[in-house]
Amino acid sequence: MSDLPDAERVRRYLLELQDRICTELSAADGGCGFREDVWSRPGGGGGRSRVIEDGAVFEKGGVNVSDVRGDGLPATASANRPELAGRGYRAMGLSLVMHPRNPYVPTSHMNVRFFIAEKPGEAPVWWFGGGFDLTPYYGNEADVRHWHRNARAACDGFGADGGDALHARYKAWCDRYFFLKHRDEPRGVGGLFFDDLSEWGFERCFAFLRRVAEHFLPGYLPIVARRKTMPYGERERAFQKIRRGRYVEFNLVWDRGTLFGLQSGGRAESILMSLPPEVSWRYDWRPEPGTPEAELLEHYLVPRDWLAES
Repeated sequence: MSDLPDAERVRRYLLELQDRICTELSAADGGCGFREDVWSRPGGGGGRSRVIEDGAVFEKGGVNVSDVRGDGLPATASANRPELAGRGYRAMGLSLVMHPRNPYVPTSHMNVRFFIAEKPGEAPVWWFGGGFDLTPYYGNEADVRHWHRNARAACDGFGADGGDALHARYKAWCDRYFFLKHRDEPRGVGGLFFDDLSEWGFERCFAFLRRVAEHFLPGYLPIVARRKTMPYGERERAFQKIRRGRYVEFNLVWDRGTLFGLQSGGRAESILMSLPPEVSWRYDWRPEPGTPEAELLEHYLVPRDWLAES
């Protein structure tokens, strides 16, 4: 089998993955389906957005596939990669964000993507990226340990030592990336994050992308099943909305995918699908000491090696 990059294979996989993920998330919600929106981009390419709203479990969520093309990258996208200047590009990926109704169910995000830039007479520049992370509103150690064990399993068989070093590297990268620098605060409890992956060749890198993608639902759905019927009240909902505000801040200020999408003329509705439906900001709000809300900040939103502790 050739090890040349094959964008069409990646595209077909992403569309099939979207179908499977939407089916399983709909079942987890209790049958509320996803609205589908197929769109095209004037500059080239398009996508297939699927959004769920007002479900029994998921207040809002989206599973989007995009495949966009262009003759040149935005200056901000090529600033650190001068070899991309003057190349046409194709960027595709699946991006998923689920915002649950019950504050005891975490928000979760997953993204897998492929990028290729080509120029006549020169070898293509390409790479894979992606990962997943978990953003709880109320901490639960069993859930977080399960999440990180699942992330470690996604790395099995990759890397020189079978996956331990790779997992440690991509866990640390996730912790660094999903961090609100302006608040000196993590967005959640992490997971995996990787980018610019091409060093193993196309087939091996594509296999790793698929492995990460296939581990999202086994990590998230058991947590959803355990927490979705827990009783909650206005206090928990109010705290959920405050923490959702942090999610909005990260996506609009720091997230590279959001910035690339908007700067390259992407479809705003699909890019901003990741934002939660109800959010609040309260000036200088701080949780009362000794409360579950304070525990989230003090015990969970701090650097921890969850697997070593377990």
